[in-house]
Amino acid sequence: MKYYFMVLLDHIPYSKDMSRPTTEDHYLKAFGRRLAALREARGISQEKLSALAGISRETISHIENGRQWARLSMLHRLAKALGVSTKELFDGLGQ
Repeated sequence: MKYYFMVLLDHIPYSKDMSRPTTEDHYLKAFGRRLAALREARGISQEKLSALAGISRETISHIENGRQWARLSMLHRLAKALGVSTKELFDGLGQ
């Protein structure tokens, strides 16, 4: 029986067996797509969102590309900058 576990390295989750995506990878990418869609629907660039939320553009790029989770404090700032509730950031991700 194989066991899979996650290692957090430089804020990027890697599974021990890289040949098989993890459930966390799926949600990480889905959240990134959701954030990008909300941003694009409002006509906001990553640079503008960065300025509004006080988060580096590189961090926003990593989140949108499914390479980094946003911290709770970041989620609140992103939601506020996008004019949505924190809950709305996650709408539709569990399906």
